[in-house]
Amino acid sequence: MNFTRWSARLPGTQRRAAARTEQTVTPDRRGESPVPAARAGHPASAVDALPAREVLDRVPALVALVHGPDHRLAHVNAAYAAAFGPRTPGTPARDTLPELAELGLLPLLDQVLRSGRPRTLKSRRAVDGRSYTFTCTPVTGHGERDAGVLVFATDVTDHAEAAERLRASERTQRQTAVTLQRSLLPQDLEEPDDLRVAATYQPGGTEAAVGGDWYDVITLGGGRTALVIGDVMGRGVRAAAVMGQLRTAVRAYARLDLPPHEVLQLLDGLAAEIDPNQIATCVYAVHDPSEGRLVYASAGHLPILVRDEDGEVLRADEPTGPPLGTGGWVHSSGSVPLGPGSTAVLYTDGLVERRDQDLDEGIAALARALSGATGTPQVVCDRLVRSAGVTADHYDDVAVLVLQHPHRTGPAADLFRNAALDLLGGVEAAPRARAFASGVLTSWRFPTELHDLGVLATSELVANSLQHGIPPMRLRLRRTDRRLIIEVTDGDDHLPRRRRAEPADESGRGIDIVATIASGWGSRRTPGGGKAVWCEFLLPKR
Repeated sequence: MNFTRWSARLPGTQRRAAARTEQTVTPDRRGESPVPAARAGHPASAVDALPAREVLDRVPALVALVHGPDHRLAHVNAAYAAAFGPRTPGTPARDTLPELAELGLLPLLDQVLRSGRPRTLKSRRAVDGRSYTFTCTPVTGHGERDAGVLVFATDVTDHAEAAERLRASERTQRQTAVTLQRSLLPQDLEEPDDLRVAATYQPGGTEAAVGGDWYDVITLGGGRTALVIGDVMGRGVRAAAVMGQLRTAVRAYARLDLPPHEVLQLLDGLAAEIDPNQIATCVYAVHDPSEGRLVYASAGHLPILVRDEDGEVLRADEPTGPPLGTGGWVHSSGSVPLGPGSTAVLYTDGLVERRDQDLDEGIAALARALSGATGTPQVVCDRLVRSAGVTADHYDDVAVLVLQHPHRTGPAADLFRNAALDLLGGVEAAPRARAFASGVLTSWRFPTELHDLGVLATSELVANSLQHGIPPMRLRLRRTDRRLIIEVTDGDDHLPRRRRAEPADESGRGIDIVATIASGWGSRRTPGGGKAVWCEFLLPKR
């Protein structure tokens, strides 16, 4: 075949041809050529006289020229032959150029031949172990069967290996962040007596997109449970580390049994100390089964959603303060009903926030999904995540915490009982309280030893309240399937503390006795003023 009858449409070809036309020697009025003398000795025709094969063989890149509808090989240059071996001209590319077939270039050759436009395939690893970027350029012939394609392959192995090292480093950083994040989250959720809880965490799918989403469940004693969820702004190991510090601080503050807004007030100052440039959102809530409500405080976080027993969803919007770490704000607490049969959902923005829709639309969609989600907390949690379209390649972290207050009936209801007595009058209230406690514990069929310990603890707590507290006073007994809880409230907000009484002291031993015989004890201030002092006994396993 006549190889030289093609002219490749490579960039600059037409420009150089035009330049040669413009440089036709035309003497001026002094008989001088407009072309400098240095160029006059090397006419452009000398370049045209070079054989095309010689030009292509000197190109360091890999070059192959094919022609016709079945892409018969016309020529491969020396670099191509050195990389993949010599090839036989006139043979179809699918037979003589198997390396191109393995890379999927044959369909690309068809596209270039039909469209007359160049196409590029970036960074593909070939059979020789190196990576190339292939550019396929149409070549004009005298007829349709003479048209061809020039395949130009540039070795980009160094760039490809550098990119792979970068991707590997990013994967390692992401895995480190995911590992740190998961290790800082609770490995096993605490299981409250009155609530059923489940949680899930889904890291973002993009490289190193792990953020600071977190959650926790903390049993406070006395039958109360704290629930918390938060989101540290930012990505990577730093966000996960800040999250871990905040979660640890929440657990410490929760042990103080403070109201939710006071816990957030302490967290706000701590967040500013950890990193002044780092902010976080958080919801801290406390559930008291005796009150049937969820008391909460929010620092810039998304509203809690609560579905009642009839399937109606309530959105707890207020009160909400600014995120943690901003300072200068006094947080306040609110409450939402959470009676038997209710389900509450705490979540982070990755579950409801989308780039193409308003945040309120995402929350409304979650509320609709919650209204129809039934089953165990884990089932509800999984259904909410699926309904939000969260997949493994989701662009943001997602954390969801679901809690249910079960509606118990039949034998299960007999394991959860409450009894209360208002302590009226003076010192005569003490024997009435002991008699009341004895009767209740007997009706609940507790063993004799546990009955006697419960009556003794009741006597000491009531006596302490009568001596140091002020009305109104109230005794409350509560049993669950795991423990007996005794609580006494009064109107004085001075919290008792355990101390060792001297041998000559006639008082001061009440709390020490309670702490010795009970499995746990504690005290807290009540929202309306006053305090509650409680103790609990673990029930023998059946």
